[in-house]
Amino acid sequence: MTLHTEIFEQPHIMRDLLDRQMDNVRRIAEVIQSLAPGYIFLAARGTSDNAGRYANYLWGSMNGLPVALAAPSLFTMYSQPPSLREALVVGISQSGQSPDIISVLKEGHRQGCRCLAITNAPDSALGQAADYIIDIQAGTETAVAATKTYTAELMAIAMLAVALRKDDTLFGELNRTPDWAAQALELDASLAGSSERYRFMSHCAVIGRGYNYATAFEWSLKLKELAYIVAEPYSTADFLHGPVAMVERGFPVLAVAPAGMVYKDVLSLLRRLRGELLAELVVISDQEEALNLAQTPMPLPRGIPEWLSPLIGIIAGQMFAYHLTRARGLDPDQPRTIHKVTETR
Repeated sequence: MTLHTEIFEQPHIMRDLLDRQMDNVRRIAEVIQSLAPGYIFLAARGTSDNAGRYANYLWGSMNGLPVALAAPSLFTMYSQPPSLREALVVGISQSGQSPDIISVLKEGHRQGCRCLAITNAPDSALGQAADYIIDIQAGTETAVAATKTYTAELMAIAMLAVALRKDDTLFGELNRTPDWAAQALELDASLAGSSERYRFMSHCAVIGRGYNYATAFEWSLKLKELAYIVAEPYSTADFLHGPVAMVERGFPVLAVAPAGMVYKDVLSLLRRLRGELLAELVVISDQEEALNLAQTPMPLPRGIPEWLSPLIGIIAGQMFAYHLTRARGLDPDQPRTIHKVTETR
């Protein structure tokens, strides 16, 4: 199994997750509604932390649930956990083995909270520490860089949001996600060629906003761990508060700009970057205006609701990172220094 193979498994995994886990997710949603938590306290690391950023926006906007992202070191290194009164504690981990994430759920239990695990390893220590489990059932992920487990985590988060809303229209949109994912994979051949343009790139900025704040972070992580590029993620709003000063002619800016509530602001920034600052743009979007500004456009299928665009947009980002890694003469299946499971305390 290779990284490229696992990228292409994602539509099937999304469909299987919908078919096999939706009833379980609905049962969990019923429990959450009966508990009526005041907020979600969410613990994750690495790629799973980026999934948590998506949950922060989605559960906040769709379900009215505030999401607090945990600082696990308060639970481990400092032994000074905050009060979790009225919280539903959620741990997200592909392996379920990170001691610091597990410690957050254990402290949640000590304080009388209910705990939910979203994991690819339901029998792991994280699963054992949870009251409820959403098994993302992505199968064995042999590549060091996470791809299919990330989108499966996003799918689980989206499924729970829809189950809490009990909205058939939203479920119909969610049900189309595997098909949109399959369409996004059609970019693979073109990206194998266009990524060659960036084989000498050493640094870049990656921008997104709203739901796709998470996508900017995850895309930049893939560029760091596979292609060893200094890729700094920003919301488009934060980018204007200082970092835009580093942009000069030819500076690479990678942007996620699908249709939605934040699109107009992102488009305005892209116009300035291309027209005034002469930046090099790589753009993931379903909108012609944004794609036409890019030296390297990455078109998405039309009609994807903004709240689901992170599940599709990151697939384009994964393929770009994969092909760029190969163009740089590196092995995407054997990145240096890092390991599949990182156990932090």
